[in-house]
This record gives sequence, structure tokens and C-alpha cells, in this order.
Amino acid sequence: MAKTVVALLQHAAPPTEPRTSVLARVERMAREAHARGARILCTQELFCGPYFCQVEDAARMDLAEPVPGPTTEFLGRLARELQVEIVGSLYERRAPGLYHNTAVFMDAQGGLAGRYRKMHIPDDPRYYEKFYFTPGDLGWQAVAGRDAKVGMLVCWDQWYPEAARLTALQGAEILFYPTAIGWWHGETPADRRQQREAWQLMHRAHAIANGIWVAAVNRVGREDDLEFWGGSMLIDPGGQVVCEGSQDREEVLVAEVDPGRIEELRRGWPFLRDRRIDAYGGLMDRYGDLR
Repeated sequence: MAKTVVALLQHAAPPTEPRTSVLARVERMAREAHARGARILCTQELFCGPYFCQVEDAARMDLAEPVPGPTTEFLGRLARELQVEIVGSLYERRAPGLYHNTAVFMDAQGGLAGRYRKMHIPDDPRYYEKFYFTPGDLGWQAVAGRDAKVGMLVCWDQWYPEAARLTALQGAEILFYPTAIGWWHGETPADRRQQREAWQLMHRAHAIANGIWVAAVNRVGREDDLEFWGGSMLIDPGGQVVCEGSQDREEVLVAEVDPGRIEELRRGWPFLRDRRIDAYGGLMDRYGDLR
């Protein structure tokens, strides 16, 4: 892995704003990131428009698109013109009535070099994703980019240490999480603080436990019942937050990723060496008590 520079594109996508306007904003942000030296860019989850899963409405399934399709064409054109690699998140139409929440990796020639389908699908108030998305079936993977092996997970995946571990074991050096997470307007300040702190702690723990770089890219702004809290961040293999976005502003976060930190941290904290792979069979059970 060569030393590289990553950019996280944090922005709003108001329900009243057309897709063309959102894509124009993303293009401006991508150009800014490139001008600041970024070589790998990452979008937030379902970046082309608002987070549509707050209600169950079959008409919203019309937002799904094939891969390759319009969004990968947009990302591919940007990647090719700017000579950058892009992790992008979109709503994939695989077949009639069969849809996925998908992350793609576009190489610097504009080609589709990798695809990951979100494995963990939530079903909570205002996050009715099981209505829209089929669980992924492409497994855990690391895509070989020009500077680094890139792992892709999506939002709800971030609460599962198994997902980060298995992606790291595929050789991922940078783990990207396109994300859409926010607060319900009725939650207390204490609830909000606890949720955001837990979210950041999980990403820091993934970085430490696996000795890899972790990036999470969240949206900002109010959309119906949710206020997205931003806070996009890059975390080094020791769990230190290298850069962090604001709670309510659109911004392009750019930071350098040093490959030497992976080797350094894994020598000091040899968690992969000391794993008891002979003793983890219980992970295949739903719960320990099988009675």
C-alpha cells in the first residue's frame, strides 16, 4: 500500500431538491477534493437523493437502478476525468422486485472495479430498509486499488464487529462506510449524545481491533422526521480520529493515509496473530443457549 489521500464528501440531500442538483453538488465537491490532492473519494449512503426509507412506499422502489447504470456512469465519468478512485453508494435494481443497497468502487479509468451489497439490513422506526433492500450476497471483499486495498461496508454494517473483521481478513487496508444516520426530532439531548458517541466508538474500535484505517461518511440536514448528524470521520489504525466533520455543515474532508501505521500498530497490538480461530465456532450460532 502506498501513502495516499482520501476525501469524504459530506452533504445534504433535501427531499425537495432534484437529483440533478444533488449530483451537481457532488461533482463540485469531487473537484474540490481532487484539487486538494485526494486520490480516493467516498460518498455518503444513497448519496443521489434523500434517505427514502423513512416510510414504506412501493412507489419509491422506482428509484432503484441497474449496475452499471446512471449513477455508475456519473461516478465513472468523474473518476476518469479527475483520475481518482471513488466509493459510491446507490440503490441497485437487480431484477423486478429484487433490490439491494449497494456500494461500488470505480477505478481511475472510470471502470466498475468492485461491488458490495449491504449485508445487515435494519428495520426500525424511520429506517424501514427491509421493505426496500434484499440482504447482500457478494460476501466480504477487499478491492485492489492503485494505492490501497479498499473494503466497503454500508451504514448498519458498522455495528457488527464480524463484518469489519472479515473484511479486514480479506486484506482491506482502508474500510469505507457510506452512512445515513441521524436523530429523530423527539429525542432528548442525552439520547443524541449517547447515540453519536456510540457511533464514533464503534468505528474507532473497528480500526483498533483490525489495525486498519476506517472512514465513515454521513449526510447532514433535516429530512422529514430525521436530522442527520454528519460527523464524517477518518480514523487511523490506533483508533485516533484524524479528521472529523461538523454536525450540520456540508464539507469535503481530506486527509492523508499512511500505510506504515498498519504495520506499526499490528506489531504493537498483534490481535490477528493471537486470534483463537480454533475456538470461534460459536459465532455460527444465533445465541449460546440452544435449548
